[in-house]
Amino acid sequence: MPPSPSSAGAGAASPSPSGSASASDPTPSWWESVSQARSRIQTLSSILPPPASQDVAALADSDRPARALLRSPAAYAALSGALRAGGGADDPACHWLYDTLLSADPDLRLAALAFLPLLAALYLRRLPPELPSSLSGFEAVLLAVYSSEAKNRQGKPVLVQVPDLSVPSLYHTPASSPSSKSPRRPQPPPIPPPQATPVVGVLSPPLEPQAAVKSTKRAGIIGVAFEAYYSKISQMPAASKVDACNAAGAWAGQYCKCRFELDDKELEEEEGDSLGSVSPMSSEAENGKELEQELARMRINGDSSGRNCGEEYDKEARVPLPWELLQPVMRVLGHCLLAPLNPVEVRDAAADAVRVVYARACHDLVPQAILAARSLIELDKSARKDAKAAAAVASGTIVAAGTAGSTASSSRPSSKPNTPSKQRKPDTLLVSK
Repeated sequence: MPPSPSSAGAGAASPSPSGSASASDPTPSWWESVSQARSRIQTLSSILPPPASQDVAALADSDRPARALLRSPAAYAALSGALRAGGGADDPACHWLYDTLLSADPDLRLAALAFLPLLAALYLRRLPPELPSSLSGFEAVLLAVYSSEAKNRQGKPVLVQVPDLSVPSLYHTPASSPSSKSPRRPQPPPIPPPQATPVVGVLSPPLEPQAAVKSTKRAGIIGVAFEAYYSKISQMPAASKVDACNAAGAWAGQYCKCRFELDDKELEEEEGDSLGSVSPMSSEAENGKELEQELARMRINGDSSGRNCGEEYDKEARVPLPWELLQPVMRVLGHCLLAPLNPVEVRDAAADAVRVVYARACHDLVPQAILAARSLIELDKSARKDAKAAAAVASGTIVAAGTAGSTASSSRPSSKPNTPSKQRKPDTLLVSK
């Protein structure tokens, strides 16, 4: 069951006496946003243990407390620990997230939305619940995000238009123009190209109102929540993105040697190319060894040989992955893997997760998931190759500059300490009388 209306109303934006935040413009003013953020931070510090509560309470003194809360690693770690130990109807951490998601301040909603991957991972891991109300706090937060998305879409689906590639475009079908010379016979009028019919794809169907998280609607509700998370993923902290990648890998749960299939093929091809070269320690062989070390470093959840595909302990945390849930998760993994501003730990977590999803898709024979995961793996390998090549070029440039400097210094005439140098005559300055 969702939290009580009294707790829900505590985090909602209350109209100010001056009437600055009217019903037509629900966005609060700067001072109202700061006041709401400080109130929510003080409420959060009251439900956390003493070492973390002082660090979180200090964020209220910032000029932008909601942004400070979003970017604070201490606050994220403290609330994550509270969520791991809770999830029930009376859980204060879930109540705080629920009330914060109902806030009118967008920065506060971002701070609450950052915990969505961890909350969804904990929720699916604990299914089926031991008690009916043991996971109602998690379900209330998920329903709050789902209801907000349903209200924003206004009953309309999310569509994508793909141009029809069978119809020639304006750029490769030139129109016939009259020649400068007089033609022998009149040219017929140009035939207009056929009208292109765009192909419309449905990314997300219209959302129906949901009062509870039913088993048949669970994947769709979590998928819509991940779509809301993906729309704001560029503003999310790195720890939240790592939790999203770890959740995707745990849901797939296929930690077998099949996830390194594409990497092993590339290593075999590079080893074959290096054996055909003249020098056994050529640059291709060294690059192959560096790539092998890089791929071995990413094998976090298994050894280099991989695990047996038939072992049951690899399937303990697995959950059903329909396309309505896997599609937004793959978009999140794509951002974590390829966004240039992401730190190394986010890209490594995404690289490991997308390989686990690829192995799961190959075992379950899901064509669209195989295509999406394989494309991300190839893009990841090409991006790592380009980064290594750029680093090699940069290091080579530095070495070449240092060699040139040493060569220039060695070409200068050096005076030995034991050799007496000839005394130089003083310069004579001509002074006009």
